[in-house]
Amino acid sequence: MILLFFFILGSIWGSFSNVCIYRLPINDGIALSRSSCPGCKKVIKWYDNIPLISFIALRAKCRNCEFRINTQYFVVELLAAISFSLIYIIYGLSITTLLLLVLTIFFVIIFFIDLKHFIIPNELTFPLMFIGFIKSFIPNLNQNLFPNFINSLIGGLVGYFIVWLIIFLYKKIRNKEGMGLGDAKLLSAIGFWFGWASIPIVIFFASLIALIYVTPSLIKKSKSLSAEIPFGPYLIVGCVVFIIYGNYIKSILFNA
Repeated sequence: MILLFFFILGSIWGSFSNVCIYRLPINDGIALSRSSCPGCKKVIKWYDNIPLISFIALRAKCRNCEFRINTQYFVVELLAAISFSLIYIIYGLSITTLLLLVLTIFFVIIFFIDLKHFIIPNELTFPLMFIGFIKSFIPNLNQNLFPNFINSLIGGLVGYFIVWLIIFLYKKIRNKEGMGLGDAKLLSAIGFWFGWASIPIVIFFASLIALIYVTPSLIKKSKSLSAEIPFGPYLIVGCVVFIIYGNYIKSILFNA
């Protein structure tokens, strides 16, 4: 019963994430107006806006004009619902669960915005950095996952500096922009959340996954080495890898 609650809760927050994903890049207020169909512009009724269910019931079409609803809406809601459920299964009813649920929503929104628009809004990274640092002062925090405030502070600073340094050197060598400061702020947020030891692990797996994904396009020459690639989603996937396997990886690296 509780698991079902977390699944439904995740789908609801996934629906909210869809609003943010659509409106933040165009600087439209996320709470100023009700959702409307991009095709006919009519306000969507509440019964046509039920997470997951409405998409299936309407067969991915607007009830009024049959405008095709982007599958991303369903994917985001399902991803959030599954993530919430898995976090509850692993961590139960705990402060760790609450923190990871918050992180999940931020990650989902950032992932899809950067994937489509190649930007990571400050409205997302700054709160994520703040929460990542402040949560270090919560008593009885899960020390296996979250660092103390000194480790958190160092992680935030190191995360930002590393990407800033890459941007600086790339611009000096190639005389053009490489990564964006949005990536620096995102990696800084990850450092605030999980400490300095997470930074090299996240960067390694993010780079590895990005390389695996991009290599076929480079071989087919459908993309060049200078093509713009959103790195935020890969940093997020790298962070998820760290959350799952971080303790194991750190034990190998630092106890070898």
